[in-house]
Amino acid sequence: MAGGYLGKLLWVDLTRGRIRVEALDEDLARKVIGGYGIGVRTLFGRQAAGVDPLGPQNTLGFLTGPLTGTGAISGTRFTVVAKSPLTGCWGDANSGGCFGAYLKFAGYDGVFVAGAAEKPAYLFINDGRAELRDAAELWGKDTYETDDQLKSRLGNDTAIACVGPAGEQRSLIAGIVHGKGSVAARAGLGAVMGAKKLKAIAVKGRQKVPVADAARVQTLRRKYLPELSGRVALIKRYGTTFVTVPSAQSGDSPIKNWGGDPTDFPDPSPIGGDPLLARQLRNTGCYRCPVGCEAIMKEGAGEYRYAAGSFRPEYETVAMLGTNCLNNNVESILNMNDLCNRYGIDTISTGAVLAFATECYENGLIGKADTEGIELTWGNHRSLVAMAEKIARREGFGGVLADGVRAAAARIGRGAEQYAIHIHGQEVPAHTPLASINVATTYLTNATPARHTQGSEEHHPEGLLPEFNRRSREGRAPLHARGSNFQHALMACGMCLFVYMNLPHVEVMTEFMRAVTGWDITTEELLVTGERIANLRQAFNIREGVDPMQFNVPGRVFGRPPHRAGPLAGVTVDAERLVREYLKEMDWDPETARPSQAKLVSLGLADVARELWPAA
Repeated sequence: MAGGYLGKLLWVDLTRGRIRVEALDEDLARKVIGGYGIGVRTLFGRQAAGVDPLGPQNTLGFLTGPLTGTGAISGTRFTVVAKSPLTGCWGDANSGGCFGAYLKFAGYDGVFVAGAAEKPAYLFINDGRAELRDAAELWGKDTYETDDQLKSRLGNDTAIACVGPAGEQRSLIAGIVHGKGSVAARAGLGAVMGAKKLKAIAVKGRQKVPVADAARVQTLRRKYLPELSGRVALIKRYGTTFVTVPSAQSGDSPIKNWGGDPTDFPDPSPIGGDPLLARQLRNTGCYRCPVGCEAIMKEGAGEYRYAAGSFRPEYETVAMLGTNCLNNNVESILNMNDLCNRYGIDTISTGAVLAFATECYENGLIGKADTEGIELTWGNHRSLVAMAEKIARREGFGGVLADGVRAAAARIGRGAEQYAIHIHGQEVPAHTPLASINVATTYLTNATPARHTQGSEEHHPEGLLPEFNRRSREGRAPLHARGSNFQHALMACGMCLFVYMNLPHVEVMTEFMRAVTGWDITTEELLVTGERIANLRQAFNIREGVDPMQFNVPGRVFGRPPHRAGPLAGVTVDAERLVREYLKEMDWDPETARPSQAKLVSLGLADVARELWPAA
């Protein structure tokens, strides 16, 4: 087996209470690398189409990459995969922290969980040995309590990934939390875990991740760390919140449920990086990360008395709970961030559904009688916190909102859909295509719609896409597919996107992959591998009956109507044209977005081609 892999996958059948180990095939690993590459290849081949996302037939996977848990710079990431109950599409959620590395130290490259338990259970993996244990005492506990109780029982050298009450109650915006603040948040995969009555996965062990050339890995670290340190000063100090103020001022951030512009939120400084910096205790970071861009916060001040030890919110959280709701009270944002992490819900979706509900309230679609007396008016931070608590607990009107904006709009009716900003059920994150045109294509064509961390060329260091740069200078359409494909490879290998963005060139990842795995891999091969992963994810959706060409396109997100004022005033994105050009580049059908038979066969996916083109 190549370096970077333990060579083993764990399969857990919760219905029967059975656990088995399966060897990871090296040829499969090289073709799809890891993470959601292995995840989608496995689920496409072994899971029938049309399963209920919250039913026992939906398989939930936790997958690492070959760089995870090694000395490769920022080899920290893992991915949770399943069919999404929020969208009905392929679902994945990427996260950092220590869980991915500890899973490998426990002896496995990944875990697949099928079936559903009759009563709450947790999976304990200890140095290669795995067992299911009773979790009745943990059911109903928040993620912090669950983490504390399991560590007191199993040892502090244990990493815990768990769901909170939101996941237990199958909230479709529930995520999976580990380390009390790192969250695999998107696609509602916490609801899948809760539906299986799987409260947690606890992992520990001392197995060493094999590396083909350990000396070369260390040489590469020494070579690139000095270059990296000069590029990451801001993110090390502030996390991603250093962009909060400029993003709000430029119009990149959503304001007033995507219906406003910078003039509606003229002073974002109270929720910027410096106010958060003043409230933090210390920096922290993911496994062996040289950046350490996370932070632990002090106890809440004033009327919001959350406990010390909460993770600092990142830009997406601050923008969605701040500018998107016209909220400039930083303590309320910290409180809601802590609440979301404790209960296990996605902060992006929470901010989106709060802004949606506020606009419905402001326009008379709902009133105090619906909201149990809570006045959901723009900028009312106390009402936002009160409703966020109801969403987290699925109480009262919070139960209407707890499954995201699409479900909430259907429940409210009366034209509420016009205020529900989502793409095929997934709430749109805090970056507008008006400022970064390439996210328009990503939002609409990615197998997990409305994602900002997958498939945008601007996430790549200089040197990968000279043709893209040339096209941009000439005012021509961007060459999106190549950059998107490379980023799929990045996500699959286990490297952190934010660290990668600050490395000097793309060959850094290729060099680490060679040193860790021992493969004579090239950047071009990684591009093809990323393309293979993209086609597999798309094929999963097509087989599920998902028609990407019918995805909801919220006009506000694409500048319809355009901003009235600010740097992006009058700007509109021709999303339809971008999608057409992307489909052409990918060799996907312009009417259905189905990958061509020839493309699938050329990528070594003949079995997938037979399923998508049975009569061909």
